[in-house]
Amino acid sequence: MEHRLPERDRPWMMRTYAGHSTAEKSNELYRRNLAKGQTGLSIAFDLPTQTGYDPDHELARGEVGKVGVPVAHKGHMHTLLDGIPLGEMNTSMTINATAAWLLALYIGTAEENGVAQDQLQGTTQNDIIKEFLARGTYAFPPGPSMRLIADMVAYTVTEVPKWNPINICSYHLQEAGATPVQEIAYSMSNAIAVLDAVRERVDQELMGKVFGRISFFVNAGVRFVEEHAKLRAMGILWEELGRERYGVQDAKHLRFRYGVQVNSLGLTESQPENNVQRIVLEALAVTLGRNARARALQLPAWNEALGLPRPWDQQWSLRIQQVLAFETDLLEYPDIFEGSKVMDGLVQELLDGARAEMAVVEEHGGAVKAVDYMKASLVDSHRERIRRIEHGEQVVVGLNKYEDSEPSPLVQGADGGILTVDPEVEVQQREAIAQWRADRDQSAVDQALEELARVARSDENIMPATIAAAKAGATTGEWAATLREAFGEFRAPTGVGEAAAGTGAEDLAALREEVDRVSEALGRRLKILVGKPGLDGHSNGAEQIAVRARDIGMDVVYEGIRLTPSQIAASAEQEGVHVIGLSILSGSHRELIPSVVSALRERGVTAPVVVGGIIPEADVQPLKDAGVAGVYTPKDFDLQAIMRDIVELVAAEHGATAGA
Repeated sequence: MEHRLPERDRPWMMRTYAGHSTAEKSNELYRRNLAKGQTGLSIAFDLPTQTGYDPDHELARGEVGKVGVPVAHKGHMHTLLDGIPLGEMNTSMTINATAAWLLALYIGTAEENGVAQDQLQGTTQNDIIKEFLARGTYAFPPGPSMRLIADMVAYTVTEVPKWNPINICSYHLQEAGATPVQEIAYSMSNAIAVLDAVRERVDQELMGKVFGRISFFVNAGVRFVEEHAKLRAMGILWEELGRERYGVQDAKHLRFRYGVQVNSLGLTESQPENNVQRIVLEALAVTLGRNARARALQLPAWNEALGLPRPWDQQWSLRIQQVLAFETDLLEYPDIFEGSKVMDGLVQELLDGARAEMAVVEEHGGAVKAVDYMKASLVDSHRERIRRIEHGEQVVVGLNKYEDSEPSPLVQGADGGILTVDPEVEVQQREAIAQWRADRDQSAVDQALEELARVARSDENIMPATIAAAKAGATTGEWAATLREAFGEFRAPTGVGEAAAGTGAEDLAALREEVDRVSEALGRRLKILVGKPGLDGHSNGAEQIAVRARDIGMDVVYEGIRLTPSQIAASAEQEGVHVIGLSILSGSHRELIPSVVSALRERGVTAPVVVGGIIPEADVQPLKDAGVAGVYTPKDFDLQAIMRDIVELVAAEHGATAGA
């Protein structure tokens, strides 16, 4: 048949994003997944590792091993990769602020296992602008952060030539509410900022190779026709950018190379079985059209809106990929969208919008200087998405339509359908890091860290000194602390203050009147503190609560992410707030929420506390027993209802008269 390919296209690389508890347990998981047909590794690190803290640091409390594997030194990396052929494996590491350090540990581990760095294949995400905008695992200010990225790119292009030193990551932009136009425009603007920084640190003749090693990590939502058009548009823009801005001519270097994790934002806690078909449809967006097909794909598990997936859940997602690749005829045809008027028109529409938005970013001085603008734009876009869902304009089956449901058998087991990390893991990791420090050659570590500090303050490439520190036995926290001292601290913008004011809809007006009534009874404006304890940087929900509270007339205190319980309590006392709203999505709520409540009471703050996040049903009552007045999870999508609850809670607490 002439319309078929002479032979099937090769399948994409199949991954599952995995890691939890300890390096030993994660290694067992990786080996099992590879035995089941997974063809590449995708390592999830825990939040202390991602943000540059050791397991015994105050900010690491409750976070160790929760959303990924803790890797504090080369011993952990050896254990994590034990028995895995690093000279053959393609490894993706979702790591950003500490990417240089984790790559150094990977290089050191490989070399100590007899594999030279020029043989290593894989990717470090290493996209810090996206962290400032959407995910929050930054560690250093923008300037030094971009320098670290540029140093990594410059080092790997000659020393680790098969490695992708950065994955320009639009995935988390969509999770933060980005429209397809914003996802294209902001990721391309981000790439320009990175390439411009690298151009200052490499010979011009290497820019073609540099451009060819830049990859992307893209999101794919359930509107899979539009999502596919987005990817075709990105490919066109990427080639255009290479030719016109950087003078790249080699067609191989100009190819738009991307991997995908499909959308987690659209997964629901309500009727979670619906997430399976969502994941399948989203996978079609990046596999249907051959000319824009992903070369690497990882799918979330059906229960990621509930908590940490179990090995069986990850196997289900891997099997989805395998059925698509080996049972369907996806890989047998040329590009099925070629010549489609609908697809061509949609691609052009996205290109026009993205070019216009990229011009706005450029007017702000480029992606680094435009972080505040882009962050506020994402907060506004996410707010509009929530409004559409609240008003039924955007249907989410099982959430705001067709809500009647049989009980899901998937969540009826003793574990509630999720994996729970034993709290003892953190205790053991704290003890283990102390033992590691006691057993190593401290003088070698001190010397390596002194050299790292010197290089950080110079214009030299940071990678050789980082690799030396990794081999000497320095820890993740020590590497990051050395650079924090050299580079300084930083707090990213929240986007809340810059977000546009509410639209004045009738439902907002009614709540504004209620806030005014309660405020008058209180004798001053009702004030809420929105806080994010611990290292969880996923602030989208907290930002939307803060913006909605502001829009209905509350005074809002929101200082962003990464706060200790004592800092939140001190702020609540100083600000004299009437209610505290805490947000945690990393699974550390069981440890951190009671600590915040205790710190508040020690300071004499009696304001009620409400909590939002990915909180299993089994944890709700223990949180209430610890003093929490209300718990909200992803099924509670109606922000108006949440706000109404909060206003009524404050009114009842103070004996204020609440209206009907």
